[in-house]
Amino acid sequence: MAYLFVHFKEKTTPDGEQVYFGLSKDGLVWEEVNHGQPVLWAYYGDKGVRDFTITKCEKTEKYYIFATDLSLSYGMRNQYHHSWDEIGRNGSKCLAVWESADLVSWSEQRLVKIGDEDFGCLWAPDIIYDRAADDYVLHWSSSHRSDGYGRKAIYYSRTKDFEHFSKPEVLYRKEDSGVIDSAMYEENGKYYLFVKSEASPQNIILLEAENVTGPFKRIEAFDESMAAIEKGQYEAPTAVRLENGKWGLFLDYYGVPGEGQGYVPFMADSLASGRFVQSDESFHFPYGFKHGTILKISGEEYDRIRTYYGHG
Repeated sequence: MAYLFVHFKEKTTPDGEQVYFGLSKDGLVWEEVNHGQPVLWAYYGDKGVRDFTITKCEKTEKYYIFATDLSLSYGMRNQYHHSWDEIGRNGSKCLAVWESADLVSWSEQRLVKIGDEDFGCLWAPDIIYDRAADDYVLHWSSSHRSDGYGRKAIYYSRTKDFEHFSKPEVLYRKEDSGVIDSAMYEENGKYYLFVKSEASPQNIILLEAENVTGPFKRIEAFDESMAAIEKGQYEAPTAVRLENGKWGLFLDYYGVPGEGQGYVPFMADSLASGRFVQSDESFHFPYGFKHGTILKISGEEYDRIRTYYGHG
């Protein structure tokens, strides 16, 4: 067993907002792939991509990378006029997608339009398999015309083949603040949803539900675990169950410029407990890994990626 991290790099040049890979044997000590250069480039849409998720579809036997279609390097200087609000209202209604049967030979980028014109930009997709419905739930955060592009909520769409998608519906809305950066996982038949709350608290929160689409309730023990970390400085949660059975939760720290940014690890015996402990000493990450998703892969896939792209 090994682990693949699909991510981007927070740079002011367009090469940062492309697809990067990281590899690990244990999920804790990571190395760059392709000598720290992108493995895939975005040539369509905003010509930049961020906030990745990756999954394998058992039906098609293919891997899919989904990403936010957004380039700050180009767009902030041009069509978005240095305005996050304008991105939120007028950003891409599409997600960028690549697919592969072997994790090294990838299709050309395509754009999948999920949101209609009432949506703002579609941010930070994530995907989970729904056992009950035997399909995949794609979820993301967005603002919407219905409330004047105010607080962002989490929306979802269903797919069986990653070609056809159902009409978007609300997955989770927080009444007292916007929410972004959703990431969902299954444990013992229940579903656990991490999101970044934009206020009350300005921090990562964890929710639990019997079904993929909720209703969700807050896990207060997780709030206690996060009480010690600096508010408003963490985003992009991603988690993985390690070989020892523990859960690793990785939060993207953006509270300082430059090399101080990057993922911070937290460990827990279970998602249900909500009790995560910061574990920096067990963790090594090359500089610049930003907002991505970890996928468990086989040892053979690890070797194939490492051989094909090179590493370090």
